[in-house]
Amino acid sequence: MVDNHSYSFFGQKVGLIIQSSSKNELHIFFRLIKCKNDGSWEKPSIGEGKVIKFSLEEIVWIIRVLDKETNSWSSYHTFKDAKTQISFKWENGEYNKLWIHIGKYSKVLEYAQIKILELLLKHFLKEKIEFATTPNISKKSDSELIENIIVQEEIITNKEKSFLDMKHREKIDNSSEIQSVNGTIKGETNKALLIQFDNGTEIWIPKSRIHSSFDKNRNDNQKFIIDDWILKKNEVVS
Repeated sequence: MVDNHSYSFFGQKVGLIIQSSSKNELHIFFRLIKCKNDGSWEKPSIGEGKVIKFSLEEIVWIIRVLDKETNSWSSYHTFKDAKTQISFKWENGEYNKLWIHIGKYSKVLEYAQIKILELLLKHFLKEKIEFATTPNISKKSDSELIENIIVQEEIITNKEKSFLDMKHREKIDNSSEIQSVNGTIKGETNKALLIQFDNGTEIWIPKSRIHSSFDKNRNDNQKFIIDDWILKKNEVVS
């Protein structure tokens, strides 16, 4: 049995990606992205799109709609005082089209997609009840979690490259897109460095976002050239 799952529903304007990062975690993720006016797609790798984490209880409610026990289900998610409205609703009370509304993103699924979503969610629910509710399950370390996130993003990128127009990774050719910062390496995995920056912030940075050489054996301060967006997102720089 595999430990993680990722399945995508794409149309002309909106893509929906369903992810379960581990059978030992009590939640799944819905990620939505839009096609922009220029024909390119929003890129999860730079923080675009919308991601919602659903609990086991919420999965049960979604399955209830899919099983046609109720015509709709709606809820709110709150993150940093920002509320996101969520709803799953059959179109006009009929059971051949399902509308999913998450914030400003709307996605309609047809019969075959609806059936796949139903089977996926029922599988996730059964799997997580079996594995994620078992006492004394060893929790993943921060380094394992960051590696898993990076691997999941690589899976999405490779699987959906025809939709996301990501056949070639963007090159950093503008100095405004990167910044030079100083920090000390506190930990390492195959895909990321745990860096403590001069302002005291300590975060995992994917190696793919570091554009300078570094010495992993040094215990003192050294210079890193890192994507500007990831530094600002984590408040390393303003």
